[in-house]
Amino acid sequence: MLLTSIDPFVQEFERQFDRLSRLGSAQSTGAAMPMDGIRRADDVVLRFDLPGIDPASVEVTVDRGVLTVSARREEEHGEGERLFVRERLMGTFTRRVYLSEHLNAEAIEAAYTNGVLAVRIPVMEKAKPRKIEIQTEGNGQRAIHV
Repeated sequence: MLLTSIDPFVQEFERQFDRLSRLGSAQSTGAAMPMDGIRRADDVVLRFDLPGIDPASVEVTVDRGVLTVSARREEEHGEGERLFVRERLMGTFTRRVYLSEHLNAEAIEAAYTNGVLAVRIPVMEKAKPRKIEIQTEGNGQRAIHV
């Protein structure tokens, strides 16, 4: 018999991440916007690498359980300058994350510091681990008949 810890958010997150990983191109899988996801007791924190992005171009939205992060990197060369090598991706980047119903989409917070966008999503109270009181005859509780 195999016993494992079940975390519905982690299972859903892994399923969605695997699905996105199979889409193919680097652009569609979000390689231009790498992300780490951290599950803590009271919240989930997603961190997106967005180096060289103007914070004013970053947009975070949530709609029907889908968190969308968009950012834009503009061309950076002046008059008299001619580009001869391009390895950095330019344009608009978008990353979508499907949120579990156990997360509170109404209380999402985001902050952008040193090229990293951190998005904090609280876990709903009903999804947090809780201790179940065990009934015994001595504590005045009604016994469960099996």
